Amino acid sequence: MENIMQEWLEGWLRHNDIEYATNDNTQMPPDVFLDPQNKKHNLVEVKAFNYDASPGFDIADFRMYEREIKEKPWMLDVDYLVFGYDMSEDGVVTVKNLWLKKVWEICRPMASGAGKNKVVWPLNLQIKQGVVHKIRPAKWYGASKSFKTFESIEDFLSAVEETVYKNKDTRDDGPSWLDGTLRNYETFYGKRLRVPRWYEIEDKYYLKK
Repeated sequence: MENIMQEWLEGWLRHNDIEYATNDNTQMPPDVFLDPQNKKHNLVEVKAFNYDASPGFDIADFRMYEREIKEKPWMLDVDYLVFGYDMSEDGVVTVKNLWLKKVWEICRPMASGAGKNKVVWPLNLQIKQGVVHKIRPAKWYGASKSFKTFESIEDFLSAVEETVYKNKDTRDDGPSWLDGTLRNYETFYGKRLRVPRWYEIEDKYYLKK
């Protein structure tokens, strides 16, 4: 369905004579560059999900993403154009809602397992056999009983850093990850972000322990 929505968006852009380019790397955001001459801003990632269910799309492969945003800080500024759709028995697709969000606005922590095996992660993740694979979205619309979506880019980066350390496949990136990310972000944007440690902010995102 995301491919259909992206094709629609590209058709709309062409119809309105808006210049754009698509991304050859389908594994990482964005899908569309709205400034083909400068592919470091005006970035759009298209997502879609069945509005009668929770958002089920992947945001990105975690290992690839944490390295990408460290080296390319403009990737943190991608706009996520999210379609919530309904499909009739006849195959007619109706867009029920539409959002334009930053990545931290559609992410949250999560809990996996139960009882003594319960583990709380700073990000909502797809985990298979103890290995972290994908970053998964939150249900950012409506009330939540367990976890809040992130309030800022700084808190999101704090959660990513903690996940880098917590995930055995990315732990080696941990010692230099945040400093490198902040340094590259400041070089590109001319602004130094102040990112808290996860233990300093986690309580405001865990609504129910």
